[in-house]
Amino acid sequence: MTSETNAPIDPPLIELPIETADRGFYDGFSRAVTIPSKIIVSLLIMWAIFFPVSANETLSAANSTIIRSFSGWYVYLVAFLMLTCFVVAIIPQSGRLRIGGQDEKPEFGRFSWFAMLFGAGIGIGMLTYSTGEPLAHFSNNPDIIRGTIEARSPEAVRPAYIYTFLHWGFAAWGSYALVGLAIGYVAYRRGLPLTIRSALAPLFGKVLSGLSGHLVDIVAVVATILGVSVTMGLGVEQFVNGLARLGLGDWLLDADGSSSTPAVIIALVLLVGASTLSALSGVGKGIKWLSNLNMGLSFLLLALFLVVGSGLYGLSLLGTGLVDYVITLVPNSLTLYPEAGSEMAQALVQWQLDWSVFYWAWWIAFAPFVGMFIARISRGRTVREYVFGVVLVPSLMCFVWMAVVGGTAIHLELSGAAGGSIVDAGISDQLYATLAVLLDPALAAVVSGLVVILLMTYLITSADSAILIVNTINGAGETEGERRHHILFWGAALAFVVGSMLILGGIDAIRITMIIGALPFSLVVALMAVSILKAIAFDLFRKRHGVPTTAEGCAAVAQSK
Repeated sequence: MTSETNAPIDPPLIELPIETADRGFYDGFSRAVTIPSKIIVSLLIMWAIFFPVSANETLSAANSTIIRSFSGWYVYLVAFLMLTCFVVAIIPQSGRLRIGGQDEKPEFGRFSWFAMLFGAGIGIGMLTYSTGEPLAHFSNNPDIIRGTIEARSPEAVRPAYIYTFLHWGFAAWGSYALVGLAIGYVAYRRGLPLTIRSALAPLFGKVLSGLSGHLVDIVAVVATILGVSVTMGLGVEQFVNGLARLGLGDWLLDADGSSSTPAVIIALVLLVGASTLSALSGVGKGIKWLSNLNMGLSFLLLALFLVVGSGLYGLSLLGTGLVDYVITLVPNSLTLYPEAGSEMAQALVQWQLDWSVFYWAWWIAFAPFVGMFIARISRGRTVREYVFGVVLVPSLMCFVWMAVVGGTAIHLELSGAAGGSIVDAGISDQLYATLAVLLDPALAAVVSGLVVILLMTYLITSADSAILIVNTINGAGETEGERRHHILFWGAALAFVVGSMLILGGIDAIRITMIIGALPFSLVVALMAVSILKAIAFDLFRKRHGVPTTAEGCAAVAQSK
């Protein structure tokens, strides 16, 4: 190419060959990624099923060590991811770069794009935590631990929303946006495979075609399955609690209020079966249709809380919460409570491990799935539109939802109308408990049924998106083609991971497994942040010197010679 002799910088890498099978069961797939990934997930399932006591003991010990040893790593990594996203979006030159060809148009309209972002990202967790998290921080947060305010008092509401917004705002969506940008930018501008390893190509080049690239993709597949399992586990628990609230039988719940074994099995067969059928239809059909349905039902439920619930109180919480969040974002994102000897210091450390560090690990484990999915649906958008769309819009939606729905629950408790029936309920039952206090029994049953339907659509959307993304990684970035047998395998694997953990160890077992699985992928994410900064900086330098920055541009130069 002409740039090799006349320009101070070479064109970007536009080829990253990944060997795939050309016949048989794994036709179109990378055996070096798919087979080890299936073996690891299968071994994890068998370990949980056949050695549950050993599995729980090992997971608990590993969780305690990993969480405490790497808490600082998670805190500062997520802060770095947020900073990276906003830097590349705000700088005018980098913000104008397009994820794709120079004149490429987006595949999906903005409403469908936002709906798919939201549905595949945090929809299930938001339903569980819309009441659960504000109420939890209303009962216990760092200010309460320090003794400066009283638990469950009016003074505890404001800090409760500072920490709720901290966990569900830019940290979550910044992590997703960074991974999606790192993948989509090189895949669609440079013609590299739509897979995790491609995001590291600006750093490591063609070496990623071999073993090191296979390892990156394997780690991403396992992290995806574990991250989605946490979300599925939360959703299944709330789904079963909703069915119990609808009066479908005491057999749905055990004596301690957790989902019974038959209920978990039936729920997983129904939900994962439906998600597998949706996955077979592809991203442009089943997932798009379900995502639009999710968004419509979500707005309907939100409107109900605005009108019938404590709408004005919730909106006031939203206003003060947004101001407080922006003011405290930097210090709270960089705060790491020290291990000290006092009881209060230990309580602060434990609170951060149970909440912030758990969330940062969850978002990172979820990032290969959501990041790949966002990259898949964001082709043609500019870097600025992409970052602001992915980070700001879903964050604001989460804030509105949690302020209005969670604010209604808190207001009912502060007024004495709930009498502790909401705040003392299990986290999977708190949304239904709020509806039971807020509405008369017949209407509460109808709205609870709406929540169950919404949960079901969110669960199906998240599961089928995850299955398609895992197959995309295993297929070396190929998004089309015959994938039926592998879709069925990953659907069953997801059901077994969630089911075995819920039945044998509860949701805590899934959480612990996910935190452990997130650690190796966190190293990949850190490299992705460095890689996208290098890719964008070098492309800006190339543009200044007339060197092509896209696969099309490189091909045009090659043809002109």
